Amino acid sequence: MTQGFPSRVRATVRTLPPGYFALVMATGILSVGLHAEGFDVASEVLLVIAAAAYVLLVVLNAWRIIRYPHEVSRDFRSPQVAFFFFTFVAGTNVLGTRLALDDDLVFSTALLALSCVVWLVLGYAVPWAVILQRRGAETLSGMNGSWFVWAVACQSVAVLSATLEPSLPPIRAFLSIIAFASWSVGIILYAIIGIAVVIRLLVHGITPETMGPPYWVAMGAASITVLAGSKVVEMKSTPMTEVTTGLAAGGSVVFWSFATWLIPVLVAVGWWRHITHRVPLRYEPALWSIVFPLGMYAVCGINLGEADALPVVAWTGRIFLWLAIAAWGIVFVATGIHIARWLVPQRTLDAQPADPNH
Repeated sequence: MTQGFPSRVRATVRTLPPGYFALVMATGILSVGLHAEGFDVASEVLLVIAAAAYVLLVVLNAWRIIRYPHEVSRDFRSPQVAFFFFTFVAGTNVLGTRLALDDDLVFSTALLALSCVVWLVLGYAVPWAVILQRRGAETLSGMNGSWFVWAVACQSVAVLSATLEPSLPPIRAFLSIIAFASWSVGIILYAIIGIAVVIRLLVHGITPETMGPPYWVAMGAASITVLAGSKVVEMKSTPMTEVTTGLAAGGSVVFWSFATWLIPVLVAVGWWRHITHRVPLRYEPALWSIVFPLGMYAVCGINLGEADALPVVAWTGRIFLWLAIAAWGIVFVATGIHIARWLVPQRTLDAQPADPNH
């Protein structure tokens, strides 16, 4: 028999991964990169896709929270899944950053306010739910690269705050404080999570099955730290920027170097996982966790190169922009195929049909 469409929709909402906002993050940051390079039409197309995906995902996640609170609570306590909730914060700020480039200050400011509230709530609630359950060994074994999304969310607040700061003189000083404070918190979180992940890998070992796409977020978190730092450097003069510009500029170069170093490591891990150990490469929402870091590395390189007069860095960013667009196209098509297969009713047979010849 065929499962009805409403039943399949409910089942999909019930099991909706909280990390699907990485689609918005990846699409939005590529729209930012294309805008910076003057490809306005392509940038607008990706902006429309990112905005449509954002609205749809907000509706579906609100539905899931209201209708299936038990499943949401279970994800909230899972060390493998919980930190993916921060993709909402990052997706909101990436979309807001792109809108700010079109001088849409009302929507981008509203998105910043929303993201700050959710960031503060999740920033305390998620670690509390995951870490403070007195299950240290289980929590450590469940750690993965998705924990770096916590740092990404912090840095996304810094990026949007710093982007809006020159355009909103009445609250310029406040935005500069928010930008530098969230950039600083993001750096500390990145260091803490990085140490914890290394401990997890040393204690529990590395297997091809566990080294999945979320580990690319480590590079994405380093890259967005670069972008946030370069945006802080570009802010108008305020008491906060006068004492932090040099630190932000130097820190951005350090994190860009580390993000660059991570790329061959992650590529080698992918080869080891899929070629050496033949783990099948199938579609999963976490694949957007590869596209976003590539796009963020590209944009941070372009922005850092222009902010600090580093042409080689900017040139590297432009090359990776096209690599990220290619990766986006592949994953976007895979997502479309996945949705198309979902739309086709799947028939399940309760029993073998009778032989018409008998």
